[in-house]
Amino acid sequence: MPTARIPHRAAKPPVEPIPEPIAEKAPKQALLEHLALIARGLASAARLELLDFLAQGERNVEDLARAAGLSIANTSKHLQQLKGAGLVTPRRDGKHIYYALADERVLDAVATLRLLAETHQEAVAELIASYLKQRDALEPIPADELLARVRDGLVTVVDVRPPQEYAQGHLVGALNVPLDQLESRLGELPQDREVVAYCRGPWCVLSFEAVARLREAGFQARRLQDGLPEWRRAGLPVDGA
Repeated sequence: MPTARIPHRAAKPPVEPIPEPIAEKAPKQALLEHLALIARGLASAARLELLDFLAQGERNVEDLARAAGLSIANTSKHLQQLKGAGLVTPRRDGKHIYYALADERVLDAVATLRLLAETHQEAVAELIASYLKQRDALEPIPADELLARVRDGLVTVVDVRPPQEYAQGHLVGALNVPLDQLESRLGELPQDREVVAYCRGPWCVLSFEAVARLREAGFQARRLQDGLPEWRRAGLPVDGA
């Protein structure tokens, strides 16, 4: 008689011990626990990407899920963790819940992480050299220099982010030409002026790719050193909402 097969069951993940309430710890230890709570909120590539999208402006859960390529349920879980760490704040509007950065100092925390990674993580330096700088090895233009050149009418600024992000705020005078429309809209760009492209931030591949395509098409092109969030954080002029 054949032996009955027992269905395979995946092993249950170990149950994490319930941490001692922070309020019951010594003051210094409690403060460090709160700091660790923020660090745990940042300790996820998915959550860092969600913060990158929220740095462009307020978004609802469904929009964030589409932008990040995550399920709505998974996106909600990540946003709850970010909320618990005090990094984002929610707002309900009818059936939708919108999230925004708690304040712009969240950008400073992410920028510090990025700088540490670029300085001390060899793999990060290699990725930047092999992927990003391969597309644009020239020095990017700093924000203050770009602002001066815009005021003098010397450059055309192109925002290659999606229209929704552009509508929530963009550099003064910037044209919105999403990357997937760039080739079909090259005729809108004057060839007698330098073109400066920007997107979400220093590691946003959209601006690197845009500069590479513009140069292939015969334009003199550079990218902004940072992105819209850093420009806004520096108090420089922004159009839009």
